[in-house]
Amino acid sequence: DVQLVESGGGSVQPGGSLRLSCAVSPSSNSINYMGWFRQPPGKEREAVAAIYTINGRDTYYADSVKGRFTISHDRSHGGALALEMNNLQPDDTATYHCAARTQRGGNWAPLRETWYNNWGEGTQVTVS
Repeated sequence: DVQLVESGGGSVQPGGSLRLSCAVSPSSNSINYMGWFRQPPGKEREAVAAIYTINGRDTYYADSVKGRFTISHDRSHGGALALEMNNLQPDDTATYHCAARTQRGGNWAPLRETWYNNWGEGTQVTVS
């Protein structure tokens, strides 16, 4: 398995932008999907975005962030994951977690928590 460490969280005003990063160690060719999930205060964790890291092109987004957030994966930098967040709103306030999948098989569900078997501790994003 791999270790995931998120960074880039902070406090911004509505309409602002942040870029989250997720470092992967050790770099692993066994990862096939990576994703971002978030947990708002007092609520359940929810999917934000996911990417098929094998080709780096297939991306998936929750409806609430489509057009505002962009997920990307950089195979040349140890497989780091990023999330560019624009036009942030108070409802985006949450702890954001990075996730990675090294398993094979199963029912395809890249926006479900159960799809992933590696998780980071999270980074806090506050919009107010």
